[in-house]
Amino acid sequence: MVQKYQSPVRVYKYPFELIMAAYDRRFPTCPLIPMFVKSDIINESHSEDGAELFIERRCTVDVEAPRLLKRIAGVDYMYFIQKNSLNRRERTLHIEAYNESFSSRVNVYEHCCYTVHPESEDWTCFEQSASMDIKSFFGFESTAEKIAMKQYATSIKKGKEIIEFHLKQLEEEGITHMPRWVPPTAPQLIPVSSAKPIPACTSRAHLGSTDVVPGSPDDKLDADYISRYLGTLTPFQESCLIRLRQWLQETHKGKIPKDQHVLRFLRSRDFNLEKAKEALCQTLTWRKQHQIDFLLDTWQSPQPLQDYYTGGWHHHDKDGRPLYILRLGQMDTKGLVRALGEETLLRHVLSINEEGLRRCEENTKIFGKPISCWTCLVDLEGLNMRHLWRPGIKALLRMIEVVGANYPETLGRLLILRAPRVFPVLWTLVSPFIDENTRKKFLIYAGNDYQGPGGLVDYINKDCIPDFLGGDSMCDIPEGGLVPKSLYRTAEELENEEVKLWNETIYKSASVLKGAPHEVLIEITDVSSVITWDFDVCKGDMIFNIYHSRRAPQPVKKEGLSAHNLACPAGNNVQFIDRSWMLGQDYSMVETALTCREGESVQGSHVTRWPGFYILQWRLYSTPSCSSSSRPRVDDVLASLQVSSHRCKVMYFTEVLQSADFRGSMSSLESSHSGFSLLSASTTSSNHSHTASTISR
Repeated sequence: MVQKYQSPVRVYKYPFELIMAAYDRRFPTCPLIPMFVKSDIINESHSEDGAELFIERRCTVDVEAPRLLKRIAGVDYMYFIQKNSLNRRERTLHIEAYNESFSSRVNVYEHCCYTVHPESEDWTCFEQSASMDIKSFFGFESTAEKIAMKQYATSIKKGKEIIEFHLKQLEEEGITHMPRWVPPTAPQLIPVSSAKPIPACTSRAHLGSTDVVPGSPDDKLDADYISRYLGTLTPFQESCLIRLRQWLQETHKGKIPKDQHVLRFLRSRDFNLEKAKEALCQTLTWRKQHQIDFLLDTWQSPQPLQDYYTGGWHHHDKDGRPLYILRLGQMDTKGLVRALGEETLLRHVLSINEEGLRRCEENTKIFGKPISCWTCLVDLEGLNMRHLWRPGIKALLRMIEVVGANYPETLGRLLILRAPRVFPVLWTLVSPFIDENTRKKFLIYAGNDYQGPGGLVDYINKDCIPDFLGGDSMCDIPEGGLVPKSLYRTAEELENEEVKLWNETIYKSASVLKGAPHEVLIEITDVSSVITWDFDVCKGDMIFNIYHSRRAPQPVKKEGLSAHNLACPAGNNVQFIDRSWMLGQDYSMVETALTCREGESVQGSHVTRWPGFYILQWRLYSTPSCSSSSRPRVDDVLASLQVSSHRCKVMYFTEVLQSADFRGSMSSLESSHSGFSLLSASTTSSNHSHTASTISR
């Protein structure tokens, strides 16, 4: 398996030339890196004007490995080739390193780069990426990988220390400035420095992606920024964050969630990159479908919630985390469910979590340190068997599931106070649905245990502890009480309310199968109306078409089986183009077909030229067969099998606007890229039109 690493941008607040002078002092050996034995120059050249210098070295490294492993391998040292390319004119240094020893068994590659900071020419940036692939190593592949990972992490930490050590040496010698390179006025011999830089393979890293990912400096993470806003991360964790962030930039045109939110998903998946990708994409689709980004602006708590919901935000804990207090024992859960319904309560809980995210950002600025989660204090005084009402438990479990999937690693600590005897019953019902990492954050106090040492005062300042728990802070959270039965609603009323809240979101979902495209019919009576669309390809690859017909289509009657012998989807898959219709006679294509790949977001518009019926169609994308051979390619066959065995899915929204009301360009299909959500760290737009739609990958 290939191990990869990508570093954040590390900034030295010194000019490039001074950093190079410090770098030169790391040769031929460096006391700060005992494992580096020596280096020998095997090739050296420079340009006529002296601006460019190339040095190739053979580096000897004493790897810290068990003596038995060294004896089996038959070596005492490892040898690496390092190539330095210095460009004084452009003020850059590129370093490449790869292993010479055991190159048929192990492949190690590293690339490092020193460049001028984009915002200050007197600062220098450093980046590195590396990779390691152990194919075979005498049966000790796993051991060799662990040794390399350990030494790599150590060298990462040492890298900046070494440069700063030599910078301090220069300062002690009175050298605080080095002149920049200038073109020579007359031909002259260029002296070659006898200094011998330490190889990147020993001074910096052994693992990571093989290429520095291109992009503007604004797209890259600074090490100081990570420390200030995200906290202390290991090199491996930094690499995972940067690689996931870059993947989001590449697939979603640079519009990515905030770094704090990306990091939450990585932490919740133990920094498993693939699992974090999958979970993050699912939650971003969920947010878009249910308009969660606008929840804080649009959600208005019903009066019964304001009167009887016994929870609210209250100052912060000793770590600066926002503090949420819930007096669950005083809450009439049955009454709230009967009066408001499960969906209203769920939406209220989601608004609490959205507010928590906002408060974390504010507290990060206020306290000057990373704060990405909050503390929840739950008072169970008054909890009894009525709280174990089955529909109420069902609603609670669903809230736990939704919050756990979409707000991971937001709970820093849960303080449960005054737990009564009935609490173990509730805990038995709920705990299986809470992941192990979250359960470790629970602290449970029975009776008045919370008042002594190890209690609330260890986590919350006394002036922030609510008065009803013996603190000095007045708390304006409602005291609750029984919800009047006059506010109860019938099951039919609650069901209609639930449909209004969730099922009639502006986005709809549809399935697309082979031989069963999904189509949306739009009737246009006013010429020059504008049809707009916004859709996400959630699963599979599709082709998007727009057709026009003067005839009124009717929904195609569903057959028992689809073309590929699978049950045809019902409800969320509709066709209007009859199989007997002829393209060019019964209906016509008004825009060029657009191929849409899985994960793409597509937005666009079409200015209608004729009245009649317009049909938006999503159909399955089929891999074109090879024209040079009558036999299908293996890749095509495998792709068709994979597609045919899985249902493709699209989530879409369409709207018809009058020309005077359309705020976009009046040329068809001109619109801006979509952002993921208000979780986006930045929102940019583009007026680029791509034949049929603007795509945000």
